[in-house]
Amino acid sequence: MPRKTKFRRFRQNGVFFRVMAASFKTALARNTAWMVLGQGLRLVIQALYFVEIARSLGVRNYGAFIGVVALVGMIYPFGSLGSGNLLVKNVSRDPKLFSVYWGRALAITAVFGMILFIVVLGLAKFALPPEIPRLLVALIAASDIFGLNFITQAGQAFQAFERLHWTAAINVMMSGGRLAGAILLVAMHTRPSAQQWGYIYFGSTAVITLMAMLLVLGKLGRPTFRWSFLRSEIREGFYFSASQTAQTIYNDIDKTMLARLSTLEATGVYGAAYRLIDVSFVPVSALLSAAYPNFFRAGMRGISSSLTYAKPLLLRALGYSGLVCVVLLLSSGLVPYILGSEYAPTAEALRWLAVLPIFKALHYFLNDTLTSTGHQGTRTAIQASVAIFNVLINLWIIPAYSWRGAAWSSIASDAVLLGAVGIAVAVVSRRSRVVSAEESPAFSTSNHHQYKPSPIEIAAK
Repeated sequence: MPRKTKFRRFRQNGVFFRVMAASFKTALARNTAWMVLGQGLRLVIQALYFVEIARSLGVRNYGAFIGVVALVGMIYPFGSLGSGNLLVKNVSRDPKLFSVYWGRALAITAVFGMILFIVVLGLAKFALPPEIPRLLVALIAASDIFGLNFITQAGQAFQAFERLHWTAAINVMMSGGRLAGAILLVAMHTRPSAQQWGYIYFGSTAVITLMAMLLVLGKLGRPTFRWSFLRSEIREGFYFSASQTAQTIYNDIDKTMLARLSTLEATGVYGAAYRLIDVSFVPVSALLSAAYPNFFRAGMRGISSSLTYAKPLLLRALGYSGLVCVVLLLSSGLVPYILGSEYAPTAEALRWLAVLPIFKALHYFLNDTLTSTGHQGTRTAIQASVAIFNVLINLWIIPAYSWRGAAWSSIASDAVLLGAVGIAVAVVSRRSRVVSAEESPAFSTSNHHQYKPSPIEIAAK
């Protein structure tokens, strides 16, 4: 090869690597990388934890544990009343507000968490079978309503400052603590009961909660406790909590309903396929987490600025999701060789669900656009409606078609959610343009109010 050609290629490669290095100097690229790494490690740890605890407890004890976790999971988002999301929203815009909103998050979780703790203990008498110990309910309720909320808020505190390497570290610590607890349980008891695991579950959560609180205290500062709350913020916080609950319902309730209305084998087939979808979506989830504070900053200038910010990121996410869809369709036949022959039907379930990453990428970005511009109430109403739709359609389709019905209802629910959110964003955007044109056309197009994309967003275009 001629020397000039070699030199030209060397220079081109050098430019490429310099561009890549410059890209990773931006906060968004670094934060996305940290969240991908953190969530990837967390998924691996969770898989090990799941295998260890499911094997050691056995089907009956594991079922008791999962039954309690599911009951608490439907309620626990209201323990914080969305205070962690409000912390991200307000502190990302003005870092000086951190101590106030951090104090509010802790205080709200302590007060509302106690109320929900009592509510869960009351509901357990009616929603769970009597053979499940009430002490197990209390241990898991305390762990998730208090501990899990405090741990999540600690991660959100670092997210507000775009220090997502600490958010990723907290997420990994939480999963690592559960895995360590499972290993300790097996070392102590050959065939442990659900209640014995409840003690370890509670203890490991308490240790990680303390570590997360100390990390925030050392890196970000102390909380300031002020008991004055704006009515609008309480309402918005409620919307955040309701939105998370609705999202949990339409994402996961089909698995619970499969176990109730079909068979545990069908639940395993469908659950394994959905787990693979979740794993494939990790890079997009990481990008969403990294971009979340920036959405609120862009949203201060209106929904047009949020859409401008979201567009290049959404195009990346769609490109990746489309590639994932193709890969899942082509490689689904490998699932039985990896998971075992009993999971052969999972290959078909995976082919049905392969389109979900595309739907999810679209509606998650559009939903965050609504949230960042003060339309969390609209987002919550849409998600709650889709959750009700999902439950109603599952009541008919799962008894008739088992896990295939669950897959079809998931596709239909995500499609309905995407359509509804898309219409909402279009309506809000149109109203915003009309109001801007009526009030001050010249002012609305001034440089002061036009969102300026960062270099990495320009490169994405």
